Amino acid sequence: MIRIGVGYDSHRLVQGRQLVLGGIVIPFEKGLLGHSDGDVLCHAITDSLIGALGMGDIGKHFPDTDPRWKDAASVEMLKHIVEVASENGFEMAWIDSIVITERPKLAPHIESMKEAISKANIPQAVINIKAKTDEGMGFVGREEGIAAYAVCLLRKRGL
Repeated sequence: MIRIGVGYDSHRLVQGRQLVLGGIVIPFEKGLLGHSDGDVLCHAITDSLIGALGMGDIGKHFPDTDPRWKDAASVEMLKHIVEVASENGFEMAWIDSIVITERPKLAPHIESMKEAISKANIPQAVINIKAKTDEGMGFVGREEGIAAYAVCLLRKRGL
């Protein structure tokens, strides 16, 4: 049995926060506003996993009203959902993701992001991360925020 999930997240860029994407801090003059560390990439991957499991969405599992997740590392949230998937007999077969931002340029950080995400018990070999811009269009193009999409493929262990 295989399952596919799709995830999306976006957060506003603000002064006074560090920029965390894919579980790493990226030098930049702004960071993402969120209840947790605002890591849109980890949030999109987490949401795709939750969708593949048929268990709602990220807000159901990590509500912004829960103080336990205030300023939490989003890679830890991802790790929790990977454990839920494992408890339900699933393993990660593939993740394909896209981070959309005008700046900073992410290509130099992608391998470090994959390494950090793998600490959530996801094999690094099944993680793909792409970086894109919106060519000056929309909230991302105006550098007001960053967005991410992810698709994951889960399979029952043993298949």
